Amino acid sequence: MVTKAQRREKIKFRVRKKISGTAARPRLSVFRSNTDIYVQLIDDDGSKTLASASSKDKDIAAQKVTKSEKGKLVGAAIARKATELGLKDVIFDRGGYLYHGRVKAVADGAREGGLNF
Repeated sequence: MVTKAQRREKIKFRVRKKISGTAARPRLSVFRSNTDIYVQLIDDDGSKTLASASSKDKDIAAQKVTKSEKGKLVGAAIARKATELGLKDVIFDRGGYLYHGRVKAVADGAREGGLNF
């Protein structure tokens, strides 16, 4: 019997074999917990996290909105940080999660903020 977490790990490893972030085009990695959502811009060549944002950030956590709307705010926040670093293009890594709900909201928020992927 394969658990949901084991299934997600297999998908995550399968996706990570195919995509990799560089300094010019970092990987936008998404992690979703039951209550919060976290995103990072990762340069896999240099093994560095360039920027990060989460729903625990003070300006986002202070707002009383649904989890999907918080995901959109987190996407906009990471887009803001990416443009400060001079980045426009990223590679989206959904982290083994299905592309709907909060993960899709993060992607939509990042696109509205000016990121291309």
